[in-house]
Amino acid sequence: MFDSIFQVLYLIGLIGIETIRFPYRMQNKRDRRAGKIQKEAASWFDITLELISFLGAEVIPLIYLFSTWLDFADYHLPDWLNWIGWFGAALFAGALILLRKAHTDLGKNWSPSLQIVPDQRVVTSGIYATLRHPIYAAVWLSMIAQALLLNNWIAGLAGIVTFLPVYLVRVPKEERLMVEQFGEEYQDYMQRVGGIIPKI
Repeated sequence: MFDSIFQVLYLIGLIGIETIRFPYRMQNKRDRRAGKIQKEAASWFDITLELISFLGAEVIPLIYLFSTWLDFADYHLPDWLNWIGWFGAALFAGALILLRKAHTDLGKNWSPSLQIVPDQRVVTSGIYATLRHPIYAAVWLSMIAQALLLNNWIAGLAGIVTFLPVYLVRVPKEERLMVEQFGEEYQDYMQRVGGIIPKI
């Protein structure tokens, strides 16, 4: 019974992520069509990694939820371990709150790939006073939540496995791009503020 509840909670979380991101994706598409993107630094390798991550974070779990193809990799926890699923649900809720806050604070400075958008600036207020990469932190929380909510070795772990290379490749490139664009201002920001974990 709890497996089904946790699957529904995962699906609600996934819908929440896409709902939060939708208006920002549309704004970026409008900027791209209008030729307002000032600098594009994403390579085909970056785009391929992001596509693989999308498969692991959304497509594979949806295949699991709406078909029987991955049922062979299911596992079942004893009832006394059901708290793990509830903890996963709490993590997903935290991820949604953090993602919403990060997007709201970032506003039009957000972009879905490595690019400089119109009138971009270094945002250091709101959640960005505590974390440089709260969106990545939110994604990590949701990937861990996916593993805890979906009791399937493939669908549950696919998000973590496929997002790790994106994170390891993209964050250094993104920070180099920001240093190139904003110089000392961003370097000072990097010294003061932690990436996905706050500095003490």
